[in-house]
Amino acid sequence: MGMPLLLLLLILVAAGPQAGRAAKPIPNLQLMTKEGGSSRIIQDDIIKAINKHPNAGWTAARNPYFANYTVNNNTLLLFIAYIKTFISCLFGGLNNPPVQTAQFKHILGVKPTPHSVLNDVPVKTYPRSLMLPKEFDARVTVARVGHLVLWSVSRINISLSVNDLVACCGFMCGDGCDGGYPIMAWRYFVRNGVVTDECDPYFDQVGCKHPGCEPAYPTPVCEKKCKVQNQVWLEKKHFSVNAYRVNSDPHDIMAEVYQNGPVEVAFTVYEDFAHYKSGVYKHITGGMMGGHAVKLIGWGTTDAGEDYWLLANQWNRGWGDDGYFKIIRGTNECGIEEDVVAGMPSTKNMVRNYDSAFGVGTAIV
Repeated sequence: MGMPLLLLLLILVAAGPQAGRAAKPIPNLQLMTKEGGSSRIIQDDIIKAINKHPNAGWTAARNPYFANYTVNNNTLLLFIAYIKTFISCLFGGLNNPPVQTAQFKHILGVKPTPHSVLNDVPVKTYPRSLMLPKEFDARVTVARVGHLVLWSVSRINISLSVNDLVACCGFMCGDGCDGGYPIMAWRYFVRNGVVTDECDPYFDQVGCKHPGCEPAYPTPVCEKKCKVQNQVWLEKKHFSVNAYRVNSDPHDIMAEVYQNGPVEVAFTVYEDFAHYKSGVYKHITGGMMGGHAVKLIGWGTTDAGEDYWLLANQWNRGWGDDGYFKIIRGTNECGIEEDVVAGMPSTKNMVRNYDSAFGVGTAIV
């Protein structure tokens, strides 16, 4: 099938692309059940509504990952979450991870990219004559798909640093742990490169392990030095050759995944999505929470004849179907087909020309 061995796709959730529907968080005022001034994202009424719906096509459950998450933007609640996290770390240690009472919306960081930026981003299409399989799963085709972690993208068989992108891309990519634009993260990968995870690991090595970009944890500081003493930051940079959007037609998206590997997509998250357990998701009930970036790794059709996309989320393997989910294909459900971005990494991933004065690198292909 001509698919190169582009094995790893890092999707850093706080990053998010451009577009319309997938980037306009609208608070839901009708389904909020107040609990001490906040509202829990997990709601029994939503679970019952989904599981009783004759045409839902998917099953809802109380995903433990969001057991204590709220959707309230109250600053006091965020401060309380910080204190609870600190106390949990102080007395519970690594064996008892901190209670996640942070707002649910905080992990939905997709931001609308200015149209002026998108004007010069190439859009990739494929000929309709290209034959594609009825089902495809990159996990079967490639040796490994990659981590379920936070923020942008690459398609190579090494682990790239989350910290480099989140901390060092700065205003070019967005707001660090508070969100951003995937296409800009891809451009950072092209211009500046990203070091290996070994050079700049995501998890803190002292105290409580960093659980992700929660309100209690600020965006990491950009230090531009490897944590491993015998490694040099610039020598550990890897680059992408280009950054582009994929046409929103399902055939083009499928062709891109089939030939080049998983892609990054953004879509609108509603309250019911937090309750997803299995099946082919479609929005049934609940208010709009915000935009979210995930990794599209394949497609297929159910026994009932429903076409779907197969995607990897980064909300822990306890969420959804072992960290994965399916969403209906061909109808642009929740905007899933309109914000597809990707890029091709250097085949050698060697840094031989790096202008440290301007921070611009050149990928050798």
